[in-house]
Amino acid sequence: MKIQGHAALVTGGGSGLGEATARELARLGAKVAVLDVNMDNAQRVAADIGGIAVQCDVTSPGSMQAAIEQAAAAHGTARILMQIAGIGSAKRVVGKDGNAAPLEDFAKVINVNLIGTYNAARLFAAACAKADPMEDGERGVMVFTASVAAFDGQVGQQAYSASKAGVAGMTLPMARDLAQHGIRVCTIAPGLFATPLLRTLPEPIQASLAASIPFPARLGKPEEFAELAAHIVSNGHLNGEVIRLDGALRMAPR
Repeated sequence: MKIQGHAALVTGGGSGLGEATARELARLGAKVAVLDVNMDNAQRVAADIGGIAVQCDVTSPGSMQAAIEQAAAAHGTARILMQIAGIGSAKRVVGKDGNAAPLEDFAKVINVNLIGTYNAARLFAAACAKADPMEDGERGVMVFTASVAAFDGQVGQQAYSASKAGVAGMTLPMARDLAQHGIRVCTIAPGLFATPLLRTLPEPIQASLAASIPFPARLGKPEEFAELAAHIVSNGHLNGEVIRLDGALRMAPR
């Protein structure tokens, strides 16, 4: 699919990997809707790239549907979904106080990262499936965000790893399901990236994390994630695949 001129939705587009992806799509000529729960961030990015900002909670069917409709009113039916919105978590099953981890903490991460991804995907796909087919019968493409933690999660990452493993696990069956509609589905599983959240860590910790990456021994750049996301859109034979983007990193237990 040629990115130029097509409408794109980027959830979590107000910061980090989502912001970089929104900027890259706009650079390549897409009409970008920046979806985020933080409207200030969404408006900042949208103003920079000539897109629109839409407040959106991916866990809410009503909010997600309204965001899709608002973006369509401005740009036409979206052909590209970058599902990047997500949250992190670190909680041991049994805490230092001897008590079990609160169930609601686990449920919150699953709700945002896994159920939120499915919610965004199902509503985007329903709208995209009604659009006219393009070259090769393609109607659209979705790119999800997993994590290397889906495969080698660390101590305390039970909720996060489970949520991201769920995203990775539904990629192929969803690609097979939506093949009849000409909608491709791929997932990127990033390693350690220089996002605003990671940049809040002390410099020595950041340096230690970077040194754990075989090559290149540095944190990933959000722009590198964005470049891969854009390539997935433009490469029509990429479908049903989960791609690690991690510099050959394999996470240690802790």
